[in-house]
Amino acid sequence: MADTVVQLESTPDILVDHTSGMQGDLRTEEMLVNMGPQHPSTHGVLRIVLRTDGEMVLEAVPHIGYLHRCAEKIGENIHPYQYVPYTDRMDYLAGMNNNQGFAIAVERLCGLEVPARAQAIRVIVCEMNRIASHLVALGTYGLDMGAFTPFLYCFREREMILDLLEAICGARLTYSYITVGGVHDDLPIGWIDRCGEFLDYFEPKISDYNNLLSFNHIFVKRTSKVGVISAHDAIAFGLTGPMIRGSGVRWDLRKIQPYDGYEKYDFDVPIARPGGTDEIPHGVIVGDSWSRYYVRVLEMEQSVRIVRQAMAQLPDGDIQAPKLKNLKLPDDEVYVEVENPRGQLGFYVRGDGSAIPSRVKARGPSFCNLCITQAICKDILLADVPAIIGSMDVVMGEVDR
Repeated sequence: MADTVVQLESTPDILVDHTSGMQGDLRTEEMLVNMGPQHPSTHGVLRIVLRTDGEMVLEAVPHIGYLHRCAEKIGENIHPYQYVPYTDRMDYLAGMNNNQGFAIAVERLCGLEVPARAQAIRVIVCEMNRIASHLVALGTYGLDMGAFTPFLYCFREREMILDLLEAICGARLTYSYITVGGVHDDLPIGWIDRCGEFLDYFEPKISDYNNLLSFNHIFVKRTSKVGVISAHDAIAFGLTGPMIRGSGVRWDLRKIQPYDGYEKYDFDVPIARPGGTDEIPHGVIVGDSWSRYYVRVLEMEQSVRIVRQAMAQLPDGDIQAPKLKNLKLPDDEVYVEVENPRGQLGFYVRGDGSAIPSRVKARGPSFCNLCITQAICKDILLADVPAIIGSMDVVMGEVDR
């Protein structure tokens, strides 16, 4: 009997050779899959349209704008001190750092000199907020990869930081504490001691995070060699923060362009290292998702160092610059960047001689970091998309603004 090939009606895309019993080539069709904007692994209202072929992702296109609130236009219609609460709501996980960036921009435009005590307090609260932000990044990233327990550990410590920040300004998320000319209130009596006790408690916990998650064999397998970004690509795409340092580039504005007295403090800028050296697991590649995650772990250790030094050196004096009443913005412009937990946060402010800016523009680090999504989310498995997006640590309030 001659060999025949029959196409089955129940499985029209599969060719079966009846004489040999062997299955032939599988013919598949591409499919568009919407990941988000309501998806637990997108960390906000981010929509990513995936073009898939089976389990393979051929292309990933991010769609943003679901949280757009005209934040920059609002800044052109109110006084700078009234705009500070709006900066909290851009990156709502790092409100202190956002307050700081906008305040410094207005201060440099107006030539205001911030008292030394206010600068030191700014450094303390911003580094505490950096730790709190990275704890969210660590905990939710573990959750994305299927590890629930580290999430509880990270949020336990984060709640303690929020208690400390609440004691200063009365808020736990949107602080409006760092304002134009200094800070809103002085540190409460006994706050330095409470903060020192927390740091003594927190430092050993970083080892717990590493044992639970960072060096967990399954977690390393899920994140190493995934979403690799070379140093060249990180620079070319304008990535900043842990995204560029995770690719081995030692770039941190707190060291390169110090502000608010960061030049007084001794700290290191962690960067990614290849696997198999020191504590870095085998299989890790500089620039992969695990490296971006682990840079944040190391940054928390450095933030602890900075806070301890700032509290030890905390000077006496005023917490607000003088001559803030009836503040007018000169007919000039300024652009200032600070090191947000997600990267370089920039504010452009232009004055025209009145008390209200004529132009306000923000450079969001998450917005710029997200631009490499299409380049690295192709020819990968569908399950790797949450690993890559989670390693970026995007905050959509700051992306959409």
